[in-house]
Amino acid sequence: MKYLLIPTFIALISLTSVVRGEEGKLTVNGLTFKFASPWAEVQSTGMFRAGTLAAKVEGAEKPVETVFYSFPGAGGGGDTEANVKRWLGQFNGTPESKREELDAGGTKITLVTATGTYNDGPPMGAKTPRENYTLMAAIVPAGESNIFVKLTGPKEAVAKLDADFRKIVLSAFAK
Repeated sequence: MKYLLIPTFIALISLTSVVRGEEGKLTVNGLTFKFASPWAEVQSTGMFRAGTLAAKVEGAEKPVETVFYSFPGAGGGGDTEANVKRWLGQFNGTPESKREELDAGGTKITLVTATGTYNDGPPMGAKTPRENYTLMAAIVPAGESNIFVKLTGPKEAVAKLDADFRKIVLSAFAK
């Protein structure tokens, strides 16, 4: 009986959202990002996920996630152009897209917003086409490497989180 409890306990932990770290702050590659309600930090799954925030948004079936990715080594994760091309390639056809350069106190953050039919799923696995989805993704310089911050979800839900997302990615450089 006790041997069944341990796997059950582990399974329950992995299925629940676990808040970790200091509430309202997420540190990745030495940069501290600040967030407020409706965002909450949840357990990250995946090899290169350095942190995950989730927000419940009216109109979305499930919480919308913002994922922070960090890859080891100088230039890990590729350069700006390769990532922008890859993100736009996650859509069927050519999405409606916009690229901006945000100034974070002298640090340039690249922000890409794209809307269309997004192919949702793991990098090497089966994809589910999601119509009227928006991707917001930022490339945040962090020393010799970059932090990649990605938000995807239904167009209306992401539109409601646009200002919050921008505030979060810029917060690492706020004085």
